[in-house]
Amino acid sequence: MKKYLLVLDVDSTMIEQEVIELLAEKVGLRDQVKILTDQAMAGEIDFREALLKRVGLLEGLSAQVFEELLPEIRVTDGVPELVSAVHKSGGIVGAISGGFAQVLGPLADKLRLDFFKANNLEVEDGVITGGIIGDIVDAEVKARTLLDWAGEFGFDVSSTVAVGDGANDIQMLKASGFAVAFRPKDVLREYADLIIEGDSLEPLISVLELRSS
Repeated sequence: MKKYLLVLDVDSTMIEQEVIELLAEKVGLRDQVKILTDQAMAGEIDFREALLKRVGLLEGLSAQVFEELLPEIRVTDGVPELVSAVHKSGGIVGAISGGFAQVLGPLADKLRLDFFKANNLEVEDGVITGGIIGDIVDAEVKARTLLDWAGEFGFDVSSTVAVGDGANDIQMLKASGFAVAFRPKDVLREYADLIIEGDSLEPLISVLELRSS
């Protein structure tokens, strides 16, 4: 049975929602943020520029919001089963997000992911400042991280699987051995070896010929 390094995008892929929109809702700016998110995911505006604008709108929000948010997050159907199947075949699973480590960390623990990478929102005195600490996780970083993980854990690129939905996943899908577009924006379709239009990632278990139980 083949072992894979499976790498999942997070927002609208591993989970059903966009975390930054949930955060923006707490300050009454969801509609404004959603417009920027949609434009970035469709490849109409630069992802980094859109991210910094959206994060800036969160300035002044209490960091306690991260704990409040977790119960609201809905994991995409089939994800726990997919992670389990990859692990049972001897593979490993990571998540790379243009979202935030403060949310992805607890999610990664819950789903038993092997590792994750995401942006780190700056928090001072218990309040979100509207800034990001360290490098921004953009399309280039997603692709590089997939390749770095493959090298670190001894996986040939042909044994890597990337799953994403938007423009900032293009480079990651191009870098992977098997590219999966999940309910994708139009801009991503041409880069996919497999397009899943349904609401579950469980079909990927049989496509990859993994044991599901």
